[in-house]
Amino acid sequence: MKYCRFLLIYAIVTISFQTSHSQTNNKSVFVLVHGTWGGGWAFKQVDSLFTENGNVVYRPTLTGQGERVHLSSPEIGLKTHITDIVNTILYEDLHDVILVGHSYGGMIITGVADTIPERIKKLIYVDAVVPENGENMLSILKINNEVLFRNVNGYLIPSWVQGGQKPPKDVPHPYKTYTDTIFLKNPLRIKLPTTYILTVDKGKEPKNDDFAFHAERAKEKGWNVLHLEADHNPQWSSPEQFVKLLQEDIKN
Repeated sequence: MKYCRFLLIYAIVTISFQTSHSQTNNKSVFVLVHGTWGGGWAFKQVDSLFTENGNVVYRPTLTGQGERVHLSSPEIGLKTHITDIVNTILYEDLHDVILVGHSYGGMIITGVADTIPERIKKLIYVDAVVPENGENMLSILKINNEVLFRNVNGYLIPSWVQGGQKPPKDVPHPYKTYTDTIFLKNPLRIKLPTTYILTVDKGKEPKNDDFAFHAERAKEKGWNVLHLEADHNPQWSSPEQFVKLLQEDIKN
């Protein structure tokens, strides 16, 4: 009788372990890269929604931004920000990463994928720039707002942030990251599965969106291009729909 009870307990424990192990193996690992002026703090709600579904999320803040604003310097360039994310992946020993870049973050995830493509499972650009080799942010962005993108003592200033405003808040972004050229030379990057998500304001035609050019560039590359009804910051305006779209996309 004791032997039968032992076998029953053993079977229950074994099944529970296998189920738990299977669930662990099925978890997706997301690395979320924020845009200009932002920080990892901007994706806090998205992080929660993903982790509620059993995923693992990293939302590193680029040097000089967010809670790392005390490290800010006009000397910070594109390479520093790319290295921020490369080192996050290497030092956390992450593999099969779903690398998500928002806005300026598209520049960063492109450089990361060119550096360590073997660690990346999929790239997802969210209303983001899609650079080609030899380009920089200023050369590929459609600059319609000279005030927004004016160099002020080596920084791009978020004019909507009020003086004395407490964190979390957008902070000045090093202008050098916009003039630095990206150099791409790893053919393995091109082979990575990639999706582009164009966020479109309600009632607006996708072709009239500020990032329509980049969505078209993505389409020409044969990437999967999706539309999401939201403003440029879906992590705030439509977080649930944003997370749902990403989760559906990675299943395909």
